[in-house]
Parts: sequence; structure tokens; C-alpha cells
Amino acid sequence: MSPLLLGVRHHGPGSARAVRAALDAARPPAVLVEGPPEGDALLALAADPGMRPPVALLAHAADDPGRAAFWPLAEFSPEWVAIRWAQEAGVPVRFMDLPAAHSLAARDEGEEPDSARPDPLAVLADAAGYDDPERWWEDAVEHRDSGAVRDPLAPFEALGEAMGALREGSGESGHGRDLVREAYMRQRMRAARREFGDTYAVVCGAWHVPALRAKTTAAADKALLTGLPKVKVETAWVPWTHRRLARAGGYGAGIASPGWYAHLFAARDRPVERWLTKVAGLLREEDRQVSSAHVIEAVRLARTLAAMRGRPLPGLTETLEAVRAVMCDGSDIPLALIEDRLVVGDVLGEVPDTAPVVPLQRDLTRRQRSLRLKPEAQDRELELDLRKETDAAKSLLLHRLRLLGIDWGIPTASRGTTGTFRETWRLRWEPELSVRVAEAGIWGTTVPAAATAKAEADAAGAEELGEVTALAERCLLAGLSQALPAVLRALADRAALDTDVARLAKALPALARSLRYGDVRGTDAAALGTVAAGLAERICVALPPACTAGLDADAAAELRGHVDGVHGAVGLLADADEGLRERWSAVLRTLAGRETVPGLIRGRAARLLLDDGRLPAGETARLMGLALSPAASPADAAGWIEGFAGGSSGGGTLLVHDDRLLGLIDAWLTGVPERAFTDVLPLLRRTFGAYEPGVKRTLGELVRRGPGGPARRSRAGSAPEGFAPDLDPARADAVLDLVLLLLSPPGPLRAG
Repeated sequence: MSPLLLGVRHHGPGSARAVRAALDAARPPAVLVEGPPEGDALLALAADPGMRPPVALLAHAADDPGRAAFWPLAEFSPEWVAIRWAQEAGVPVRFMDLPAAHSLAARDEGEEPDSARPDPLAVLADAAGYDDPERWWEDAVEHRDSGAVRDPLAPFEALGEAMGALREGSGESGHGRDLVREAYMRQRMRAARREFGDTYAVVCGAWHVPALRAKTTAAADKALLTGLPKVKVETAWVPWTHRRLARAGGYGAGIASPGWYAHLFAARDRPVERWLTKVAGLLREEDRQVSSAHVIEAVRLARTLAAMRGRPLPGLTETLEAVRAVMCDGSDIPLALIEDRLVVGDVLGEVPDTAPVVPLQRDLTRRQRSLRLKPEAQDRELELDLRKETDAAKSLLLHRLRLLGIDWGIPTASRGTTGTFRETWRLRWEPELSVRVAEAGIWGTTVPAAATAKAEADAAGAEELGEVTALAERCLLAGLSQALPAVLRALADRAALDTDVARLAKALPALARSLRYGDVRGTDAAALGTVAAGLAERICVALPPACTAGLDADAAAELRGHVDGVHGAVGLLADADEGLRERWSAVLRTLAGRETVPGLIRGRAARLLLDDGRLPAGETARLMGLALSPAASPADAAGWIEGFAGGSSGGGTLLVHDDRLLGLIDAWLTGVPERAFTDVLPLLRRTFGAYEPGVKRTLGELVRRGPGGPARRSRAGSAPEGFAPDLDPARADAVLDLVLLLLSPPGPLRAG
């Protein structure tokens, strides 16, 4: 007697059905399954009602959770079927592959998995005259009725012989790590023979069957295993997804269509009809007109295509072609949706609460349930109103996880509001996040404690001021008040030592936002105010000397961005220090009037002063006239225009409503020499090309008519039609009640 060797294709539903039939027929006293033996202690959980595939056995180095490997199992995986059969039959089941302690250690030493092994399916498909391995596998295995086969062991004998011939024909008995793995498998088989006799069963990849049948000595196998590197590992079950089973996701043993294979395994009869009914249901959910007649016609077409191609049953290719022709009107757009949602799918498995996990994962699971934030494999948009207690708690959890490197949620732009009391997140749980949680477990046993410890460590290790200011902002977003003292100490130390005005200017906006976030979330951020005020004072002193004529175009553009950022930050900080706004305005006036400052920065400073009402219209026109005078270089003048009227700053609307400024630009543009015009054209295109189409049309019409044209002015010397010469405060104040109503939170309206 010899052991029952069942060579399979990983995640093949046909193999899974054949394995069950073979085990039912042979009734072995024990089952060995390909997988790391460290997982033996967790096998009992496979029988738990809370365990729902797809799941994966995770093994990671105890001292470095980031060094990890997964062994995924789906409901249609032959290994999973063998495990469940053994548990239902009451016989022992064990893993038999090379321990993860060795494979993870070998990976750490730079050894990579084998890539020289030929693709067995591709070779066998080619020998059978198929150009597509998946289509050959469907015809040879998936479309074969395992119940109609007289000898349930015959398919495994045939596949084992084919693999033996393939390995012999390749001229090698194995490839690299395969030799070591197979030596260990034979050792496990010898141990099983001593314990259970010769009739135990082995379920493994078909490629390994010839090696497991080979006559080798225990001494030879032991020699191969001697001296292997080793690390201490920990194991756990984690949820997996169909998408991660797909070959396109980078999984080496992946399959092209996990959703389709799951359907074939679950549908015991009429799989094509049931599949096309699912397709019709999906298309109806997307508001496409699909009737029962479409399903019937698609079934007929799929069968016809299979018959024309000599296939026993319609495969995935025939069903998709029928769907495209009958249900999608020949369009690939809805077909892509079907391939994404059904052929691959986003099914997410579940692991029972009794499964061993790191304490941090258990705390995260508890918080997810209390907040009703269920992990899901598909993208989900979550809108939060931070004025609500539950939404604020969800925001804190997501921000704390991001600080720990667990990017379950990614912040996105909120629709319809730029207020700080709203957040929008895009959620998607990936299996790899379980590894990130295990890695973050070194920082603490709960999410708040771990995030606090991680923030303190990051603050101590930060080398640049910008890193610490960004960290302070993230701590406030995450509500980590206990981490703020350490972060603020690091912030004060870095700010005192940093003399680069660009880095100081880059850091200030984050501090200003942090003060605002602290107000919105109820976090005490007052200590940041002192640091931010000191930073702003240093910028006011150091910025003008830094903006010299020696700056190249890239440096000037970078500083222009910093000027914008500091200007916005001053607006947020000025509520606590009105003198700061005056000092910053003085800096802008210096920049706007100093000829040695690049035109891009001078123009931007003038525009910011004009928008704040601190630069009269006449003075603005004077500065523009100087910047666009014949004495100025065309490139510098074009830079001034870009800084003053750049498309993203509403400059187009300003020119529409200000005749003098538009006239000055028009007069300068018509006077630029031909050679210089070619040089400044890219700058002008970048400036005016960013305007809204309506603004560009209006400006073109005004220039065509000429400044002061009849449609532009009601009479000579007056303001543009529909506008007064100066602001009317009484008319402007009339809209305050409406603005307060739009911007106020729910509750009684308070004006003032």
C-alpha cells in the first residue's frame, strides 16, 4: 500500500470536487495538506461557523511583522475542501510544507522563490492543442462531471503521470527551493506513515506529486534540510478577498477568474443559466434594461458558441461573448463592470472572534463594531459631520490608523463644502492591512495608545521642521492630546534651529490649520499658538531678503507658493494677533515695491494686498504700469502678470471688472517685440489658459471692442456698467444674514 497522493491545481473548483470524491471513496485515516506546519494549531478554527472563506493563513516573523507570508484558501480551494472533509470525518489533518520559520528566514537572506519552473498548465494545454491554458483546464477538468467518473482516483493518477513526464522532460528533478520543500514534505509523510500506516492522504500541488513518489532516503532529505536559516514566527487567520486571489493582483498561484470559479463550485446544476441570471441582476442594478428574454437568448448564444468550438460546455469566454452581444449591445463598458464585479469580485472572508490575533487587532475590531464601520473589500465613500459624536469618533479612529500606517481610509475632497466640520473618506479593506496592524502592535495594545506612542517616536526621530509640523497637524486630527507635549517640544527645538525661510514658510500653514482643527474637534491646541506666532515673526523678517533677483524661475515659483501659504496662515492666526496681519501686509508692500524681487513674486504680493483691501486701485495700476513699462524685461513683466492675474486666483474676473488693469496689460502685450514675445508666450499661456471658458470669452470680447468701448461704459469716465466707482458698505452688509445662515451649524442663528 502507498499513500493517496492527490495532486491538485490550487484554487481549482474541479480539483476541489475531485478531492472530495476521492476522499469519500478512500476514507483515509489522516490527511496532509500543503501549507506551513505552524498553522496546525489553528486548523480547528476552520470548523468554526464564524470562519467564512476566502481566508488566509498569515505567518510573520515575531520580531518583524512586516516580514510575512500568506497562504490563501477559498471555499473552492482543494486544500480547504480536504481540511473540512477531515474535520467532518473526524480524522487528523495537518500541514506538511516547509515551515514558515525557514521560508521567511530564507527570504530575509535574499533568497527568492523559484521562477525557473515551467507553467505546467501552459505546457499541457499546448500539448493538447490549446493556445489558452485556462480554456484547456475548463474543458479537461472544470466541465468534467466528477460524479460520472467510475474511479475517482483515476484523474489524479493521470495528472500525476503528466507532471512526472513534464518534470522529466524539463531535464530537472526540481528547481531550487522546491527541492528543499519536497524533502520536508517527504519527512512529514514518513512521520504520518509511522503514526497512521500507509493509507493516509496527501493534498498538494500536482507539480510536487512525482517528487513525493520518488524513492529517496531519509538521510538524503535530512541533508537537504540541515543548516536552514530559521526565525521565530507567529501565525493567525486573516480575511482574504477574491480580488487578492486573482493572478492580476500579483499572487503567484493566482487564478484569472476567482468569482467565476466560486460560481462553478457553488452551482451544482445549470451553471451557465445561473451565471447569466447573476449578470442580468447586476446590470439591472446599474439601471440597464435587461429582461428574462435577454438571459434566455444569451444562454442560447453561449451554447452555440461552445458547440461551434467543440467545447463540452460554454466556458467563461463564451458566456462573456454572449453577454457582450445580447446584454451589452456590443459595448465593452458594461462588460468591464461584469468582469470586475462578478468574474473577479470583491468577496471578503470572515474570521471568528475566537481566532488568535494581536491585542491591537482585537481592539480595532471592537471599535469597528461599536462605530458600525464594517471592513469591506470594495471601495466605499464615507461622509462625516464632525459636529456629531459618532462621526467624530469615526474620524478619530481613521486618522489614528493612518498615523499607524494602516491606510484603511483615505481622505478625499468633500463635496459641496470646504468647512472643517466635514470630512469625506474612501474606505477599502485590503488583506495586507492585517500585516500593518500586526506591525503596529509593537506600539501598544489599543489604537489610541499605539498611535500616541508612534507619534512620540516620530517626533523624536524627525529631522526637519516640516515633518514635525505635519505630525502636529495629524495628532490634532487624531485627537492625540497626550502626544502633543512631545511633538510641541520637538517642534520648538526644530523651529529654533532652522534658518531656511522656505522651510519655515512651508511649516507655518500646517500649524495654522492645526489651530483650526483643534477648535473644531475640541482639542486644546493653544500651545501651538505661541510656536506659530514665533514662526510667523521670523518669516516676516527673513522673507524679503530671501526674495532677490538672483532667484531662478523654479525658485521664484516655489517662493510664490510659500507666500500664498503664509498669507492664508496669517489670515487664520490674525484673530489672536491683529498686529500680525499689519506686519505681514508691510512685508507684502515691501515685496510689491522692490525692483530686485522677481516679477512673479512682486505681482503676487500686489494681488494679495489688493484682495485684502490694503492696496488702492490707483496704486495697483501704478505698480502694474511700472512692471509693464518698456524698461522692464518682457520675461519679468510676464512673470508679474502671472503672479498678479494667475488663473487659479480669480485674476480673470478681476480683469473683466477693471478697465484700467486690462488696458495696461493689453497695451503692454501689443508692444512686446516679436522676438521677446516668443519667449514670454509660454508664461502667458499658462496664465490666461487657466481661466474659465466664460471669462476667456468675455475678456476676448472686451479686448476686441477696446477698453472704454460702448458696451463697456455707460458714459466716458464712469465705472463699468452695473458697478459703482467704490464699494457701497450698506449694500454689501445686506447679504450678511444670508451668508451667516449658509455657513452656520444647525441650531439658532446668531448674527454679529
